[in-house]
Amino acid sequence: MNKVFLIGRLTRDPELRYTGSNTAVASFSLAVNRNFTNANGEREADFINIVVWRKQAENVKNYLSQGSQVAIDGRIQTRTYDDQNGQRRYVTEVVADNVEFLGSKGSSNNNNASMSQKSSEASPTPYDFGTNNEPKGTDVDSNPFADFGSSIEISDDELPF
Repeated sequence: MNKVFLIGRLTRDPELRYTGSNTAVASFSLAVNRNFTNANGEREADFINIVVWRKQAENVKNYLSQGSQVAIDGRIQTRTYDDQNGQRRYVTEVVADNVEFLGSKGSSNNNNASMSQKSSEASPTPYDFGTNNEPKGTDVDSNPFADFGSSIEISDDELPF
């Protein structure tokens, strides 16, 4: 089984490219904190190269920047290539199946759902990719049954619990 789960912050802005068949591919580096501290009491991090494909690659480029916090699930992939000098080079990277936007460089770890404001316009929610045709989520404080009248009668026999 080859499965990887990572949570970290982008060390640089994502780079978006397109293949010859016009498939989007984005790459970035993710800083992932280690669970322990070094001899000086400092927490160290690992820097892991991430590759994302297709629509998710475009979303990563459009909505993430250096310092953004993300959760990645994917797989480790190793590939080789010959450089300009004919030397064989090995690259190990994580190919992301899912990228979940957790926060921005200005957000705290306790407020994972916020995105940074990049302009004077309101910033999108982590799952709002700018499509106006999709229904928006329901506000937690609002009444989700407001369109159905003043009250809804449900007997205890109708409840599944």
